[in-house]
Amino acid sequence: MKRHLLSAADLTREDALLVLDTADELAKISERSIKKLPTLRGRTVVNLFFEDSTRTRISFEAAAKRLSADVINFSAKGSSVSKGESLKDTALTLEAMGADAVVIRHGASGAPHRLAGWVRGSVVNAGDGTHEHPTQALLDAFTMRRRLGPLEGRRVTIVGDVLHSRVARSNVLLLATLGAQVTLVAPPTLFPVNVDTWPCEVSYDLDGVLPKSDVVMMLRVQRERMNAAFFPTEREYSRRYGLDRDRVAKMPDHAIVMHPGPMNRGMEIAAEVADSARSTIVEQVANGVTARMAVLYLLLSGADLGGDVDGRA
Repeated sequence: MKRHLLSAADLTREDALLVLDTADELAKISERSIKKLPTLRGRTVVNLFFEDSTRTRISFEAAAKRLSADVINFSAKGSSVSKGESLKDTALTLEAMGADAVVIRHGASGAPHRLAGWVRGSVVNAGDGTHEHPTQALLDAFTMRRRLGPLEGRRVTIVGDVLHSRVARSNVLLLATLGAQVTLVAPPTLFPVNVDTWPCEVSYDLDGVLPKSDVVMMLRVQRERMNAAFFPTEREYSRRYGLDRDRVAKMPDHAIVMHPGPMNRGMEIAAEVADSARSTIVEQVANGVTARMAVLYLLLSGADLGGDVDGRA
């Protein structure tokens, strides 16, 4: 792997499979009574979050701690950033503290790329604006592979607010790299203007693609990012693009339902679907820790992965 993980496009097929295979090995750690490895002892990981986050920040913190790294959580609120300190000055402060890796979430697309030019340690993009969220795509692929096996040739349908979704972009890039066939489904107003350049198909008809989908991933409608009326009403959106029990019945028996969270229950996904046996939503949270352990492990340990992750052949 490269020194940073800024985009799902940074990962070759070999890189992606290495992360997923490493995550498979690290998943065994969670089955032990002591869920820690000494791999990153003495290393420092900084969680630099300029946007509110619970799931992602805790996931990265748990991942680093399970690898025995020291973790510093930095929130923009209550810090010098709220007094006007620039991202570069914050980066130089972290550099002086000896950060080996910086996990950054920022509201501005491209912020992780700028940060990578200012620090010597590794930078991991934990979400930048409406651009990308590569570790979410990795944990989603890891979840799919555990449920369905190899992703080559699998049909993945991603539904909802594609325009504002960094998760959608990263998933399309990674899944295409892994050989899956991706279809994006949304109202015309919720597609980015350049979606025709993405390695995927586009549809406006959810009911038409469900019967041939192995995976249906619902996206949250990000109302906080919307400054205009992108669809008539929430009820109309739910009627045309929401996943309810009747639509799930159209899916193949083996197909699974995913959601990156947090969910708008009753809007993009019905509560009974979110809590059903087909749903992997809770698994995605658990797998997020494992996938992010694999990313930190590969970026920081420099270990030879020819044997078991704890040193045994």
